[in-house]
Amino acid sequence: MAKKKSSIFECQHCAEQSAKWLGKCPSCGAWESFYELTSEQRETIKKVSKLTNEESKATPITQVKEDNIQRFSTFNDEFDLVMGGGIVPGGLTLIGGSPGVGKSTLLLKIAGNIAKSGKKVLYVSGEESSGQIKMRATRLDANEDNLFLLSQIQLEAIQDELLRQDYEVAIIDSIQTIYSDKLTSSPGSVSQVREITFELMRKAKESDIAMFIIGHITKDGSIAGPRVLEHMVDTVLYFEGESSKEIRMLRGFKNRFGSTSEIGIFEMTKNGLESAKDITNKFFTKDSNQSGSCLTVTAEGSRALILEVQALVSTSNHPNPKRSATGFDTNRLNMLLALLEKKIDLPLNSYDVFINISGGIKVKESSADLAVIAAIISSFRNRPISKESVFIGEVSLTGEIKDVFSLENRLKEASSCGIKKAIIPSKPKGIKGIKCFEVDEVSKMLELF
Repeated sequence: MAKKKSSIFECQHCAEQSAKWLGKCPSCGAWESFYELTSEQRETIKKVSKLTNEESKATPITQVKEDNIQRFSTFNDEFDLVMGGGIVPGGLTLIGGSPGVGKSTLLLKIAGNIAKSGKKVLYVSGEESSGQIKMRATRLDANEDNLFLLSQIQLEAIQDELLRQDYEVAIIDSIQTIYSDKLTSSPGSVSQVREITFELMRKAKESDIAMFIIGHITKDGSIAGPRVLEHMVDTVLYFEGESSKEIRMLRGFKNRFGSTSEIGIFEMTKNGLESAKDITNKFFTKDSNQSGSCLTVTAEGSRALILEVQALVSTSNHPNPKRSATGFDTNRLNMLLALLEKKIDLPLNSYDVFINISGGIKVKESSADLAVIAAIISSFRNRPISKESVFIGEVSLTGEIKDVFSLENRLKEASSCGIKKAIIPSKPKGIKGIKCFEVDEVSKMLELF
């Protein structure tokens, strides 16, 4: 009796697999998204699985030779910082970001810088014509003989072009628009994205071509496509920012050749994205002292940033007061408000509280807790805080103010910007030019107002 052929169905939104067709995906909830995989698609999955889970014979670490990584610069200090010091030949980098944030503009500018140094760069666009890219390149001053443009969405044609020239850098804009003739699914589907990324990675490793892939993001902010993409590539970067504001940030989430704690800060100008050289004055002002506003210093990798925390406390006319935070974790805000009601008897349960971190920065560490509390008390009591003071510290559920890492570096940055006072949990040694006030409990914050 002949063996019955098994079938595999895959969701084109999240790559969930099933032995039978399903009307609704149990993983992502998409309707009518399951398609049966062909034999070629199954073979691709096996290749990718073998590549990402490749087994090898164990070797004593003392006998393993270190890889000698030779980087080359993009001639952009912020981009080099996030990449770990420069571009690694043969590296595959995935860059995601919301529409209109400037991903294409950034990479076209980087492509022009590299081409100016004598290296050949291929920029492949599946969304714009060569004429449109030429217009942007003129504005960015990226017109170079070594920068080649290709408006193409077929993978096989892109591979043929990579064989014609000795390219050292290739940029694919974007991965969701490219398709392969080997697969019958539409561009942007899980099968197409996985197959194309696998082929581009193989080409990058074989020819030592530094490959950059632009990826679209989903509603929840993650890169569209199967999660295996982030496992296959060497570096995953996210380009963040609001189109209505001039500041953009490039943040690393994965980097096999460097740290993921660094961020690159860019400024959108009439000539495109430029490295934000004088970034210290972009996120705060020292013009006047106002209630509900105070300064703090956060650490992003090796860089310390002075940010302005703004709070608005107003009487609520609803039984459930509003709590809103922009650039700060709302859950943490609720915790701090409950702490203030418990420890210092502030009747915030009848007030609306709004928090904003100026400049569009999202604070992801707890060192801004003390500044948030100070801004709330300042707004509640309508008492201004001097813009020559910074508040740095993490607040626990017991009301204790704890130390934060890299405090000395933060204080040096504050001192260099003219800050004269710092309210901190403990004073480090060797700090000059700034007067430190030690506060170990939230209840002692009232003495400052």
